[in-house]
Amino acid sequence: QVQLVESGGGSVQAGGSLTLSCAASGYSLYMYYCMGWFRQAPGKEREEVAIIDSGGESTRYADSVKGRFTISKDNTKKTLFLQMNSLTPEDTAMYYCARGRIAVCNGVSMIRRGEADFSYWGQGTQLTVTV
Repeated sequence: QVQLVESGGGSVQAGGSLTLSCAASGYSLYMYYCMGWFRQAPGKEREEVAIIDSGGESTRYADSVKGRFTISKDNTKKTLFLQMNSLTPEDTAMYYCARGRIAVCNGVSMIRRGEADFSYWGQGTQLTVTV
């Protein structure tokens, strides 16, 4: 079955950097799916952080992370990444990776319904940013 396993979370001081990874398994044609990172802070709803299309050329970011976070994927290793720089305490959350529903996702514009366009989710990895 489809499995998404996040790693790389932890505690970091404000201004620091961290890279999250998400290893996918249990399905073929990894390269054709959009992938995404979402996060949920305590007491808040889960929100979209970054989305990437099948080829890795089209990306979308939440306004709050633009210029600081970079999403990328290695299709040969079936791994999704989120490079996070200039972290602030507001970035503290559980981070989840997710696989899109659309089998051929040639652009992030195909993701129109946010979470509803993602069918598989990892268990999450916690990021805590301290002052």
